[in-house]
Amino acid sequence: MSQIILEAQGISKSFHDPVTIPVLKNISFSLNKGEFVSVIGKSGCGKSTLLYILSTMDTDYEGNLIIDEVSMQGKDEGELAVVRNEKIGFVFQFHYLLNEFSVLENVMLPGQKLGKYSPKEIRERAYQKLKILGIENEALKKPNQLSGGQKQRVAIARALINDPLIIMGDEPTGNLDKKNSEIVFDIFKELAENYGQSLLIVTHDNEFASRTQRIIEMQDGSIIRM
Repeated sequence: MSQIILEAQGISKSFHDPVTIPVLKNISFSLNKGEFVSVIGKSGCGKSTLLYILSTMDTDYEGNLIIDEVSMQGKDEGELAVVRNEKIGFVFQFHYLLNEFSVLENVMLPGQKLGKYSPKEIRERAYQKLKILGIENEALKKPNQLSGGQKQRVAIARALINDPLIIMGDEPTGNLDKKNSEIVFDIFKELAENYGQSLLIVTHDNEFASRTQRIIEMQDGSIIRM
């Protein structure tokens, strides 16, 4: 029996500016542990809006979001921040690394924010994540000394630092060339297959999506194929 770790139940959302425009219409699906799922669809179909809701960053919607068997309904911003820190790792199109810190220190940041481990443990965990991604030799460099592909690997290591239930990606290969997109895809695949990591990745790259375990295709705010 697969363990469901995220469930969207009838999620709908509208923008009101000044007329009401529905952006998401009755979205329902679940994500299992260790599953690598992509969300595709044309620009403006609602996939990034959906990701913001699923990541608990947008709370203005109808329906229910369940993460790790707990409903997110009625939780305040402080409680949601804890869920984000513990349960969700983010990888964006732009890596958002801080050049004033070393690679290792960048990876450590969410661990320090969570405050669950000692500084020594956080450092060791960060180094381990860099090792999984094959860039431990770059640990003491500054991000601006790295290539685009290496920076994105650092961003993935940072997303992994707190051992999240889910990695959510918003166009994580959108800024990369074909070779580095391949590397990132292979990393995600290995995380799912060898480490039981669940991944939900919004992408424009249909070739990337075609190799994931499941595709959720959206159109005009609805899921049209799964």
